[in-house]
Amino acid sequence: MTAHVRVRGIYATALVQSLAGEEFRVVQPSRPIAERFSIDDRMEGYDVAIETTDDRLGVGASGAPDAVGAVRERLSSLAIDTLAWSDPTPWEAVFSGVVTDVRSGGAVVDLGAREGLLPARAVGGDIEKGDHEQVQVREPTPPRGDDRPLLDTDLRLDGGGLLELVRAGDLDGSSSGAKRGKARSFGNTTDLTDLLPTDVPENWRVRRTEESEAASFDALDGALADVVARAEDLDEAIDTVDAAGSSDVGDASGTVWAGRGTLWVRFGRASRFALDDRRRAVTPTMPGHHRIKASTEAASAAVDFAESVCGSGAGQGEREADEAEDSGIDFPFSVATRQFGPREGEAVAIAHGKPDGREFVLGRGEVLEIEPGGTVLLRREMSSGGTYDALGTERQAGDVAISRFKEGRWWYQTRYRGGDGESRGAYVNVCTPVEIFPEAIRYTDLHVDVVKRPDGEVERVDDDELDAAVADGELTEALAEKARATAGAIERSL
Repeated sequence: MTAHVRVRGIYATALVQSLAGEEFRVVQPSRPIAERFSIDDRMEGYDVAIETTDDRLGVGASGAPDAVGAVRERLSSLAIDTLAWSDPTPWEAVFSGVVTDVRSGGAVVDLGAREGLLPARAVGGDIEKGDHEQVQVREPTPPRGDDRPLLDTDLRLDGGGLLELVRAGDLDGSSSGAKRGKARSFGNTTDLTDLLPTDVPENWRVRRTEESEAASFDALDGALADVVARAEDLDEAIDTVDAAGSSDVGDASGTVWAGRGTLWVRFGRASRFALDDRRRAVTPTMPGHHRIKASTEAASAAVDFAESVCGSGAGQGEREADEAEDSGIDFPFSVATRQFGPREGEAVAIAHGKPDGREFVLGRGEVLEIEPGGTVLLRREMSSGGTYDALGTERQAGDVAISRFKEGRWWYQTRYRGGDGESRGAYVNVCTPVEIFPEAIRYTDLHVDVVKRPDGEVERVDDDELDAAVADGELTEALAEKARATAGAIERSL
């Protein structure tokens, strides 16, 4: 079965090219996509919508679970450092949640697998800690970062971006509205729905989006039939809860209705260069197109301008990859850092991604030096107390950490020294290819590391955590094998 897909954001052209074939059909294309791929008259409802995440590090895909699964399978094969996670709180899912905190901005609701945020505007009347609330996920969020999925007490279902259904009693306009298409007022939609063959349940109302203006009756009725079937399924799930007379009916996570599937894909550096290749097959694309655009929003216009001026000459030379470091030799690192940063003397965060999708900031350091070839030296002052991970060395006031990051390298080294200059050991972190962005140095940690203690002893650590990540499906065996080989080479060199 062919899945209808809508794609938006900085990766759109490359992803449309990657999804080519009978398995997918691109619908509701933007003007550039329609022109580049000669797509006409595709104002049809989608099964899955793919959008660039706010941090530009990857994409989110939400829609029919089977279609989302097909997207995951296709995108996961882009490159070795493409990582994907299913969201336990997907788009449109309905939960029986418990309020755990009330703030001026709204209420924090425990959904079981994750917490969500119910905005103050969506709260009808007083709400207190411990209250049970039936809520729907309006805006899912990636696992990295501190943002919680946005919730609502209104129940709304998307109809492929062409329309939405709103459950009776939820028509006061207090919610955030349609996520995938800008909704119109109800207006004369009654006349439209009367003309469509599909009947709408009495307790639901139809709201059209702007995209519906260009859709055929067949496309509208197809979208309506799909969303009506889901509305009836949701009604049945709610009736089950009501009949039980309890808010805890459902699975252990508090799910009342599973909703749509939501997938988060994080592109690593190798993935971005693979996407460059896909895009280059369709339109002029400079080396590092997606790498630069992902680093800062300010870069997008500059990249587009360079490609429009250079025309067919942009990035047409072959890119020779350094197999050991996957460096992307044509990538204009020096130009990018001079224009957008980081620069010497600036503070940069170390954004430490984990295979399960989370991300932590290990700290911020001062850029001491930017060396030719894409190497950045970062200095951090360490706090006292405890010991250094895996080294066993005591942390003392005045300690300094000097980390050396090289763009595209599968590892980086941090040397710890005391205030007197005495070595406190070195730690080599094995990770996906390093990306040096203006605000943060980014990578995904691959668990296995190599340490060198002050007495010269060298030890490889955390292989068991790497094995567990593979067993849990967080990392592929190919990526794990690359991590093991990298750790082995570092261990021998030390």
